[in-house]
Amino acid sequence: MAEFSVTVSTGEAIGAGTWNKIAVSLVGTRGETPPLRLDHPGKEFSAGAVEDFQVASPQDVGPLLLLRVHKAPLLLPAPVGPVARDAWFCRWFQLTPPQGAPLRFPCYQWLEGAGSLALRAGAAKVPWADDHPILQQQRQDELKARQDSYHWKTYSPGWPHCLDEKSVKDLDLNIKYSVMKNSCFYLKVSSAITELKLKGLLDRKGPWKSLNEMKRMFNFRKTPAAEYTLEHWQEDTFFASQFLNGLNPVLIRRCGHLPENFPVTDDMVAPVLGPGTSLQAELERGSLFLVDHGILCGVRTNLINGKPQFSAAPMTLLYQSPGGGPLLPLAIQLSQTPGPASPIFLPSDNKWDWLLAKTWVRNAEFSVHEAVTHLLHAHLLPEVFTMATLRQLPHCHPLFKLLIPHTRYTLHINTLARELLIAPGQVVDRSTGIGIGGFSELIQRNMEQLNYSVLCLPEDIQARGVKDIPNYYYRDDGLKIWGAVESFVSEIINIYYPSDASVCEDGELQAWVWEIFSEGFLGRESSGMPFSLETREALVQYVTMVIFNCSAKHYAVSAGQFDSCVWMPNLPASMQLPPPTSKGQTRPERFLATLPPVNATCDIIVALWLLSKEPGDQRPLGTYPEEHFTEEAPQQSIATFQSRLTQISKEIRERNQELALPYTYLDPPLIENSVSI
Repeated sequence: MAEFSVTVSTGEAIGAGTWNKIAVSLVGTRGETPPLRLDHPGKEFSAGAVEDFQVASPQDVGPLLLLRVHKAPLLLPAPVGPVARDAWFCRWFQLTPPQGAPLRFPCYQWLEGAGSLALRAGAAKVPWADDHPILQQQRQDELKARQDSYHWKTYSPGWPHCLDEKSVKDLDLNIKYSVMKNSCFYLKVSSAITELKLKGLLDRKGPWKSLNEMKRMFNFRKTPAAEYTLEHWQEDTFFASQFLNGLNPVLIRRCGHLPENFPVTDDMVAPVLGPGTSLQAELERGSLFLVDHGILCGVRTNLINGKPQFSAAPMTLLYQSPGGGPLLPLAIQLSQTPGPASPIFLPSDNKWDWLLAKTWVRNAEFSVHEAVTHLLHAHLLPEVFTMATLRQLPHCHPLFKLLIPHTRYTLHINTLARELLIAPGQVVDRSTGIGIGGFSELIQRNMEQLNYSVLCLPEDIQARGVKDIPNYYYRDDGLKIWGAVESFVSEIINIYYPSDASVCEDGELQAWVWEIFSEGFLGRESSGMPFSLETREALVQYVTMVIFNCSAKHYAVSAGQFDSCVWMPNLPASMQLPPPTSKGQTRPERFLATLPPVNATCDIIVALWLLSKEPGDQRPLGTYPEEHFTEEAPQQSIATFQSRLTQISKEIRERNQELALPYTYLDPPLIENSVSI
């Protein structure tokens, strides 16, 4: 009879401990022991506890393959705990045989109710490295159990498929917010709503009385970036800079030739370009840029407070002044169809005409950003990556260990969004100019043209022709982070995949890639999205893309929402009058009447305040408190990755000291590891 030492680590979260009985079975090449109870005097398995037990194996099971964990309720009634069914969060087991080195068995899972769970020693294994039938069967059993737990559904036609759950109440604990994060979230919601109700704003359906009255929103919450926006929102340089470093820094592209439906002339832009040049000369010099919101053309619009709203599909021409000077707007057309009823607005126009034209562009930015850049690219696609990871990669797979930290809470926040943001009667329906129907149209349209290269930052920067435009901090910081992630991923891939052939032979990896292609990109080959991977180089790029979009990209297009919107004229979510069809008609009163009503303004600001900041329980990019990798080589790669992120942060903060408006949306310590808000 052999004596084994068993060390058990219980998680620290609220409700992580259990009163249930815990036992283990040792599974080896020659058999399996009966359940061996882990018991000593007093309470075991309290939150945060690391406890040692001794167990005696009644038989020689041979070389150890698995540790099977059994959880069963006590015979006596247990006190009512904070988590239903007395769930237990187990971090890891460590088994020390009579002779030999300790074996660490990572778990990092909630065990709900009675049942068993098979754990493997921590070394990551690709499928072709498992040569024992018991281990091969364990992989299959684990994936079948997860595929039975997490099902796909079509939420809306033409959208990526998503988790088939109606409410966060139905989610299992392994994908649910922690008690602390959930409590912080709803406390923020209730405090914000109560505050604005007390101020008499959230229920007021009429228009704002003046621009000055809108400053009352700064009594709700304010940030340095929001105060900068209030001070500079009317300036052309600030308007243009937001295409580079604002909420939606992914649309601007170099203009090689003027679109036929945007008939800007030399006379129109001469006051900005100055003497001695022309549109053609600047096109050839590469100093003109275009932001085209054509995806909004003909999109359906919404009713707010029973009143119809309006939308535009503008085109904005921008000029990069020489010598590293500021980016400047040259011309704005508010439709895709030129003509007498669609004038081209210019900086030389009447102040209120020009300001209203810029505000229509900012409204288009809101719609495209929230529906496409944020909801589709930064939430729905990461949900696809998360679902495929859970359904196709077992815990022991190196890609599961690499990716699982970057999927934390994504299924919870997206299920919550389907409950509280994009459902009938909720925020998007109540308070945005295009409503749920318009959001859905934009997502469907973008899905038809979405390309793999858009999700790969270096290729996207190259395709948009913006690799050398100055003061583009989203590009500069994003490429540094992409490079750090890529180096980290490359090291991990090279540890476990010795050749291109080893990538091809990994059936679990290929199933993961296929499921993302078929469920997320709906099998559209024109997307350029891989449906299989054949080389290590392709795998490195693909996994880098997944991690970057689930972390840095999401933060870059999410964290600034409140900063941009709390001064509402900078980012109006709806417009109550149609776009102007002639010049010289806009006065302050018309400008004000075009903007959203008070209640809709407050509704959006509360929502974006909640979505701009993590409600506690944060894990910054590169932080891996759950040690899924137990080998020295990947742990060293993690340390190198963390060091590189620290250096990037130092460089960003040194640069930001010289900026009037620091760009913080890609500072690594602020970036969350996953899409969790």
